[in-house]
Amino acid sequence: MPQTPEQDLTAALPPAAREIEEFVAAAGWDQPTQVFALVPTQLLLAAEPGLADQLDPGSALTPIAQESLPAEDLAEALGQIEWPEQVAGCALVQEIVVLPPEAEAGLPSDVEAARKAAAEHPERQEARLVAAVLRDGGEACVMRLRAGGDEQGELIEDRTLAPNLVTALHATFAD
Repeated sequence: MPQTPEQDLTAALPPAAREIEEFVAAAGWDQPTQVFALVPTQLLLAAEPGLADQLDPGSALTPIAQESLPAEDLAEALGQIEWPEQVAGCALVQEIVVLPPEAEAGLPSDVEAARKAAAEHPERQEARLVAAVLRDGGEACVMRLRAGGDEQGELIEDRTLAPNLVTALHATFAD
């Protein structure tokens, strides 16, 4: 099967993360945590030529939605994922609460208490976070801040937005 060079996949990761955010955004807010396999498009077309009219052959990576993850224990759910070798990467989308740094510093150390305090904080901002990684090490993160009404919120791109989540996603590829 044809292989896509690693640098093409690395360059394709940020656009794939944006594509996933747009796909999930089409369903609106208040969506469950979702996982996507990232498969090299050429590999997918070689295996499934009938998909040619549904895929963008110019895109190096094609996101494929997986079953939703349970919201209760994300770390445990991620720890049970194993990807077949055709999967070059994965992405996770989750809605989060973002606080200003000074508010974050004052949160309780207990996880549940911190979650409750963040959800009730007057300066909280809801956001949709997409973290994407490649099996061979590439990383990308995008975050859309929730705006009022039908307005599109600001989109922030920075691969360092979710270091713990990125690490957990990389671990899904560990042998």
